[in-house]
Amino acid sequence: PRTPGRAPAPAPDLVSEPLLDPDPKPTPPRGFDAVAEAVLGDEPLAADGEKHLAEPMARVNDAVRAGRIDTAARLAEETVAEASGTLGPEHPEVLRLRELTAYIAYLAGEPLRAYRLSVDLALICRRAGDAEAAYGNVRSAATAWRAVRDPGLGLELGHELIALWTELATEAGPAADEIEELESARARMGRLTERAGPRQP
Repeated sequence: PRTPGRAPAPAPDLVSEPLLDPDPKPTPPRGFDAVAEAVLGDEPLAADGEKHLAEPMARVNDAVRAGRIDTAARLAEETVAEASGTLGPEHPEVLRLRELTAYIAYLAGEPLRAYRLSVDLALICRRAGDAEAAYGNVRSAATAWRAVRDPGLGLELGHELIALWTELATEAGPAADEIEELESARARMGRLTERAGPRQP
């Protein structure tokens, strides 16, 4: 028979230990997720003091939200060309618009174009010392890369992407903090290698 009051107490250490050290830095949206959030949200894409492209970017965003992807792509490309001439191709606002252009290309079913745009942006941001933006564009490139269906092309792009990603991961910053994302990309390379089969001489 059970003795009242003698029930074993729960082990508080086992129950509460994981709760003592919650992750203090929730992972922010990155890559195309961050672009999509900006497009769909109420926050303006242009920061204070950077309002040159606020109006054309709003028109592009409206077109994306309405599902008029072809119109959005045309507007974005026209605005990038014009703004690159007036502000410079690496002005922060122009870079933000180029990120949006890459996202639109992805939505339009052009993963190769989206990939190329995102890799170019990652290289620019890395040169500028902006590890967060460089990694965000690497993540965008990875999303586009995963949408490339041809195994041979996927392998070619993957070698380039993973080389850049590995370099970023060796430096302090978000790429090093999320090394599991790089490992996932490497695992996909293994699967692509199997699908592509032996290379022809």
